[in-house]
Amino acid sequence: MNKSVNMTVPLWSAAEAADATGGEQRGDWRADGVSIDSRTLAPGDLFVALKGPNHDGHDHVAKALDASAAAAMVERAPDIESAPAPLLIVPDSLEGLAALAQAARARSTARIIAVTGSVGKTGTKELIARALATAGRVSVSAGNLNNYIGAPLSLARLPAEAAFGVFELGMNQPGEIAPLSRLARPHVVLVTNVEAVHTEFFSHVDAVAEAKAEIFAGLEPGAVAVLNCDNKYFEFLKARARDAGAARIIAFGRGKEAEARLLAWSPDREGGQVEAEICGSRCSYRISLSGEHWALNSVAALATAVAAGAPLGAAADSLIAQQALPGRGARHRLAVPGGQFDLIDESYNASPVAVGAAIECLKNFPPGPGARRIAVLGDMLELGGGAAAAHAALAPALEAAGVDLVFTVGPLMSHLFAALPNSLRAAQADSAADLLPALRAALRPGDVVLIKGSLGIRMGLLVDALTDDGESAAPSGARMSG
Repeated sequence: MNKSVNMTVPLWSAAEAADATGGEQRGDWRADGVSIDSRTLAPGDLFVALKGPNHDGHDHVAKALDASAAAAMVERAPDIESAPAPLLIVPDSLEGLAALAQAARARSTARIIAVTGSVGKTGTKELIARALATAGRVSVSAGNLNNYIGAPLSLARLPAEAAFGVFELGMNQPGEIAPLSRLARPHVVLVTNVEAVHTEFFSHVDAVAEAKAEIFAGLEPGAVAVLNCDNKYFEFLKARARDAGAARIIAFGRGKEAEARLLAWSPDREGGQVEAEICGSRCSYRISLSGEHWALNSVAALATAVAAGAPLGAAADSLIAQQALPGRGARHRLAVPGGQFDLIDESYNASPVAVGAAIECLKNFPPGPGARRIAVLGDMLELGGGAAAAHAALAPALEAAGVDLVFTVGPLMSHLFAALPNSLRAAQADSAADLLPALRAALRPGDVVLIKGSLGIRMGLLVDALTDDGESAAPSGARMSG
């Protein structure tokens, strides 16, 4: 569900949902949430039975109702041998979900924030939501629900009484963000950056910038665009935002031209101290996230929150509570024979710029006495014809960061492995499962281990295995993960 306080009124009554979708109401039910997964729905959710290429949610309606779903949105009534099921019957469940989203947005008086970018959008979205919570009730899209299903689902969960709604809009092909922006109709938009990500589907990074600029398609009158002036596509995005009717552009970055400016970053093992100027006001605050890229993302988040109506002081102070997300920088201290080692979990995604930032974080995380910095890197997917060269090009950054050992996973990372000096080569494997024994055997007390790769290469398997190992080896009652 969206992260918002328990509601005193239902999110959707049967009559409201039927009116929004034009569907046939069966039963007089009240839903407190919306779900598309019978395995994770909460009691009181409206279960939306979506049809996909491999699965049909209609096959799970009975399970959803048994799990105390308030009702099910379906295209056909299920064959259930019991009391009449609470239903909303619609011609097309995906269109029904979009209609719920449109109705939720239409009834809302919330300030709507939309976030996109090649790298950092999910974590920055969480920072924005935390900052805005100092000024009112926030509804924020869960995880990375940002595509043609996830974004409408998140909007359908927007309570009528929310003061702010924060939504991530993503894409991997042209034409995907514009309809989501028109559905969300944002008052403030943030583009974190434009980088060489998903280039398998684009002829050039210029085309990625075109696709990201689609976020301006649904701007509300008086909208504000927060844009990265350190990025080469700043002027392009600024022009597109102006053409779409943006009333104000806030530039964020490190240079003097930035209205929201990162002045200083002082990293430590627990995150770091940020000095910034946000729209004319100086502030100093801590974040619990590692890397200068997160310091810059925090500046962007504060500029976005202030543009939406949050007070700067309270918003900045709130950011220390935001922890790194699983797969996106979460840190664990785990037991190993003879002591402990540190694991940095970056297993959710990977691109050249994101891997570079993760390597920089590893550089700034000192190992224990006599221990090593270890990088475990899986394939960066969706890079197209330049993939092999992009992987090999990581070698200098690893050497410059003082990394002692490099393990690689996947056919693309074999190009990096070949480009490394012999002293850094630990092991190369076709899959994460194949690499696990060698990685386990290499670990020593005091090591700092970075695990990063695209989701499709399943580097999370290594994180899970090492976390299980470390927790089972920990002394009874000890908390080894943090």
